[in-house]
Amino acid sequence: MLFDDPNSRLTRRQWMRATTCGLVGAGLASSRLSIAAGSAPDLPTRVISRGPKHHWFGYYDKYEFDPTNRYVLGMEVDFEHRSPRPDDVIKVGMVDLQDNDRWIELGQSTAWGWQQGCMLQWLPGTQSQVIWNDRAEGQYVSHVLDVATGVKRTMNAPVYSLSADGKTAVNADFRRINDVRPGYGYVGLADPHADDLSPIDSGIERVNLETGESDLIISIAEIAALGKIPREEPGIKHYFNHLLFNPDGSRFVFLHRWRYPNGKRLTRMLSAAPDGSDIRIVDDNGLTSHFIWRDPEHILAFSEQHPHGRGFFLFEDQQGGEVQPVGNDLMKRDGHCTYLPGNEWILNDTYPDKQRNQTPYLYHVETGRVVELGDFHSPKEYTGEWRCDTHPRFSRDGKFVVIDSPHIDEGRQLHLIDISRIVE
Repeated sequence: MLFDDPNSRLTRRQWMRATTCGLVGAGLASSRLSIAAGSAPDLPTRVISRGPKHHWFGYYDKYEFDPTNRYVLGMEVDFEHRSPRPDDVIKVGMVDLQDNDRWIELGQSTAWGWQQGCMLQWLPGTQSQVIWNDRAEGQYVSHVLDVATGVKRTMNAPVYSLSADGKTAVNADFRRINDVRPGYGYVGLADPHADDLSPIDSGIERVNLETGESDLIISIAEIAALGKIPREEPGIKHYFNHLLFNPDGSRFVFLHRWRYPNGKRLTRMLSAAPDGSDIRIVDDNGLTSHFIWRDPEHILAFSEQHPHGRGFFLFEDQQGGEVQPVGNDLMKRDGHCTYLPGNEWILNDTYPDKQRNQTPYLYHVETGRVVELGDFHSPKEYTGEWRCDTHPRFSRDGKFVVIDSPHIDEGRQLHLIDISRIVE
């Protein structure tokens, strides 16, 4: 049960008190400051996870904060700078921001990668349930745990993105992703279609989060034959990655990628209805990168569009729909983008510069104002598959940001940044 160990787990009384109090931001002036010199607003920042083990969350497009903004999810591992092995176990847990950033262990997983972890996230539509992927009995599965009651159930399918009502998920073939792009898929299970360039039995599955039932709704073969493939040539290997439901759950977006024999990749961005119907090619030039839904009809994505060149663009969710540049010359570099609640601010980041500093920042849509949230150094060891992108994530009220970044001699850790005085 969740409440057995008072040193590492919540009591039922603590949980009930937390869900009524919310985040008060206590301790932001603590001694564990991590913000680097040169941050324009000098924002209150602290490291909320501790070594010697390493902690991170992964991707930027999932709920890391619980609905009360008190608990922050994360993953824990005892090594860095190499690929995971099938027997490498990570712990999943959460940080209590109102109890000296106490780490509360929730479970573990052997299905994970450095960039997106095990898809750990709060289940939409619930107050206290989390979900993550794992490997069991020769397949990838997902666990749903109620952190207040300790009740846990397991489904015979992994998840990637969850609908807004928490009733449906979609996933991609993590075996194939690991084969073509280590760091995003999972080890432990070989891709049975590794020699097939565009298999018909691999693709996107829909998962019923209430029953655990899953079914294939879009095959790789179907999309590989849809429309014109930019720079198509013999030997390209197709796969799917980066799935994301829109805010009302009426559609989801996904990336169709193909790898050339020389290892290079190109991408198309498509969207579909939750049952896999009404497929639309939203961006077909082969250069789509990170993206986020602004609202149910528009997607912000890094791409290259004539005559603007490379940058962020707002795509209408239609084939041949309107495309508008966003950010002008201020957002010409790729990054991990989200909209804060209300869509007035875009939260984004940069990859390491020449000094290997990464900079999460805010972009004010109406005025074009940019506010840097700090410079976070990424040592040269953090590269390739096991790099540590900041992947900024915001609290439900949009007043706090958490990033992943190496910290002194403790490796990757979770950093909390108070942005309330900017957005208010």
